[in-house]
Amino acid sequence: MKYSRNNKIIKQFGEKVRQVRLAKGLSQETLALESGLEDSQINRIELSKINTSISHLFILQMPLKLTRPYCLSLIQNRYST
Repeated sequence: MKYSRNNKIIKQFGEKVRQVRLAKGLSQETLALESGLEDSQINRIELSKINTSISHLFILQMPLKLTRPYCLSLIQNRYST
C-alpha cells in the first residue's frame, strides 16, 4: 500500500488538539508531562509537522479528558469531509 499523507486532515487534527488543550488550560509542557510525550512532539502535532499515530491520539486523550469515542470521531469526521 502506498503511503498517503492528507495534509488537510493532519492540519485539522493538530488544530483540534491545540483548541482542546487551550480550552482545558494546559500548556504544551504540561500536556507533555501528563501524557508522557515530549513537548516538541506536542508542538509538531499541533503545527501539523508530523502525521501522528492513533497511539498518540489515545495517549493524549487522558490528560485532555476526552473519551475514546470522541477521539475516534475526530478522525472519522475528518475523513468524511
